[in-house]
Order: sequence, then structure tokens, then C-alpha cells
Amino acid sequence: MSIQTQNVSKFRDTTISDFGLASISPSTLAVEITDLGKWYGEYQVLKNINLSVSQREKIVICGRSGSGKSTLIRCINRLERHQKGKIVVDGIELTDDMKKIDEVRREAGMVFQSFNLFPHLTILENCCLAPMRVRKLPKSQAEELAMHFLSKVKIPDQARKYPGQLSGGQQQRAAIARALCMKPRIMLFDEPTSALDPEMIKEVLDTMIALADEGMTMLCVTHEMGFAQSVADRIVFMDEGQIIEVDDAKSFFTNPRHDRSRKFLEQIL
Repeated sequence: MSIQTQNVSKFRDTTISDFGLASISPSTLAVEITDLGKWYGEYQVLKNINLSVSQREKIVICGRSGSGKSTLIRCINRLERHQKGKIVVDGIELTDDMKKIDEVRREAGMVFQSFNLFPHLTILENCCLAPMRVRKLPKSQAEELAMHFLSKVKIPDQARKYPGQLSGGQQQRAAIARALCMKPRIMLFDEPTSALDPEMIKEVLDTMIALADEGMTMLCVTHEMGFAQSVADRIVFMDEGQIIEVDDAKSFFTNPRHDRSRKFLEQIL
């Protein structure tokens, strides 16, 4: 019997909530950012950022290229080091302490613009690597979990293939499955469709919408405004390293409060 079918029945009807999210109080903060500042040399890329995100909330971060969006989301799991202010993720403050950084990265899955899959490993092996090394899962359990999430993103038949044998959309869905295999409480997306051909974007966005529907806390940097309108609880608009406007999706798209927000929407809608 192949790995695609063996021993996955116990995962078949589960959702994201079955992996620990159902017990989280909806009032609990997933991410709290206070007075955040970051510099590259003398250039300040993030300026006095303040943002609180509740568990199960879906946040879309948008703005022009160079506004600091990707830097902000990369700071949330310490891929970028901030020099000022405070970031608390799932109750853990990010400092230079590697133990705390590792704790945050276990709880905050990250999906990048490029897929970052190991090309010499199969999709199944890519998905199993972190659960086995970090969560210390036995190989059989890690494979069951991997097949569950590959089924969730609708590519279980690609498990034995290598990344180079998949389309861009399939690779990005594999990257999402890999992140989910760590059972994160929070998912961070850094322009996950920007490297895809137009015909592949929908399949990745559909996967993200399914995650949102299951209650996953999400922060997503994206230019896909249709996705933002349909999924986001709140829109965070950034410009020149600052948060210019935070509002619910309907209000942001129908009645933006700031000139820079209005100009941005006029250019992309």
C-alpha cells in the first residue's frame, strides 16, 4: 500500500482546529508589535510600527513596493532583526535569545515568494524534515501528517516527486503544506503568489482561503486585492516604512481614510 493511502484515515476528517487551535481563547493576542523600528545602515525601513493581531484574525498587509511590508513580516519570526521596540508572538518576546527565536518559529509558519523547497528531497521528504528534526516525530507519524496536509492542499499525488517536477503553483502549495506540518498557530505569507504565472495564482489563493475558513491566524503581504477583500478581517496599509491606515476590509476598499490609501487603490483596482 502506498504512503498516499496508508494510515491517513485518522487525519482525513480533521481541520486546522484539530491541531490545537480550537482551545485558544479568541481574545488572546497572536502578535503584538510595539513602537517597532528597523534600520539598514542609516536608512530606516520601519518607523514606529504598532500592531496587535488576535488569534484567528486574518490580516492583509498591502502597499507600494519598498513600503516595508516584507521587512515587517520577516521581523515577526526574526528573519530580520529589529533594533527598536518589541515584538511578542504567541506570548513569546523576540530577543537575541536563540531559544525564544526557535520557539516563535515553531509557532509561526512562513511561506515565501520563492518556494524554498530542498530540490534534492521529494515533496514528502521536504514536509517531513522539520517535524522529525524539530518536533521529534517518528518517521511514520511525520509521513502521515505530511500526507494529510498534502491532501489538504490537493497535491497528495505529488508526494514522491521532486520540486523540479512540479509546476510553480504546486510547489507553492507544497511549501504551504510543509509549513503546516509543524502545526503552527500562525501563518505568515510574504507575497506567496508574486513568483507565479497568472494561471497558477488561483490554486494557491484557494488553498489560503481554505486555511482562513478553518480559523488559522494569518498575516499576508500581498497585492492580490480580490483575496484581501474576500478573506481579510483587517487591512494594514503601509507607505514609506509606516502604517498609514488600519481598517476592516469593507471600509478600506469602499472608503479609505487617507490620500495615500486612495491613490494606492486607484492604481491597482
